[in-house]
Amino acid sequence: MILKGFEDLKSFLAEPKKVVIIGHRNPDGDAVGSTLALKHYLDKKEHQTTVIMPNDSPDFLHWIPGSKEIYKFDKQNRQAQRAISSSDIIFLLDFNALHRVGSDMQNTLEKYSNDFVMIDHHQQPDDVTYMYSDTEICSTCQMVYQFIEMNNDLNLIDHDIATCLYTGIMTDTGSFRFRSTTSKTHRIIADLIDKGAKNDRIHNNIYDANSYNRLLLLGQALSNLQILPSYKTAYITLSDDEKKRFDFQKGDTEGVVNYALSLKGIIFAAIFIEDKEQGIIKISFRSKGNFSVNQFARNHFEGGGHDNAAGGKSDLSLSNTVTKFTSLLNQYQQELETSYEI
Repeated sequence: MILKGFEDLKSFLAEPKKVVIIGHRNPDGDAVGSTLALKHYLDKKEHQTTVIMPNDSPDFLHWIPGSKEIYKFDKQNRQAQRAISSSDIIFLLDFNALHRVGSDMQNTLEKYSNDFVMIDHHQQPDDVTYMYSDTEICSTCQMVYQFIEMNNDLNLIDHDIATCLYTGIMTDTGSFRFRSTTSKTHRIIADLIDKGAKNDRIHNNIYDANSYNRLLLLGQALSNLQILPSYKTAYITLSDDEKKRFDFQKGDTEGVVNYALSLKGIIFAAIFIEDKEQGIIKISFRSKGNFSVNQFARNHFEGGGHDNAAGGKSDLSLSNTVTKFTSLLNQYQQELETSYEI
């Protein structure tokens, strides 16, 4: 764990400040939940807060309390720029490096003259003035809960804050099934339920709000599933044409890679999603046991993340990306064989 400048930060925030809170590009449940939870908390401390995302989140996250107040940098650039330039401090939540917000927003943040606060659980964070970094914690939302706890303010957690935090912890732990889910995580979840989080409604809003086309797209993805049993590996592909055929919307491929990982005997899974608009193949990796997809993504696909969940990208074609991926597996065969006791 890295806890840098915390006492100085407490002193700085002792008086009301203009605060901007930023999440990463293509925000997920943890990014949206943590930024909005921190906003609601700091609002109670009489700060003036603004949440800014590089772009929009999927529709299934738009119900989270406060989501309508989020500025999208790509669509509401003037308002976002104004909020950034007039702020006293900026919180960076759920990402470890400025490039995770995209080049346009990165350029703006690199010109920012005041201090940054980073609260994040990804590996190899950038160095900023104030930092709370812990790669052992399952989600940034749990870290925000603990940040509030460090300030002796757990009594300020209300229904809205509890809902935001529960959402991020639930989504980043795969509904509490990943190895990073600890007994402390469950104790925090219990407290959030006691403070007003409606666990059944939150789960329904996230996981039971599928469109008909999203289920058809899932069917296409599963029909593209390939298994490499000698490497305990499975992967899924989705072409741009397949996405268009089923009216792809942002977030429709969220969690699809976990279906490949759910296969008996599989400990390494990937999904390759063609994005012709950006000219790249987006990749998500998942693993069980000790095989680090974070290191795999960093070494070969310009990515990173966590040991068991990471992302990357490729500038090759979809077929050539898959060829590159499969050709790499031989050098990792021993690690894959010993990573996890099936």
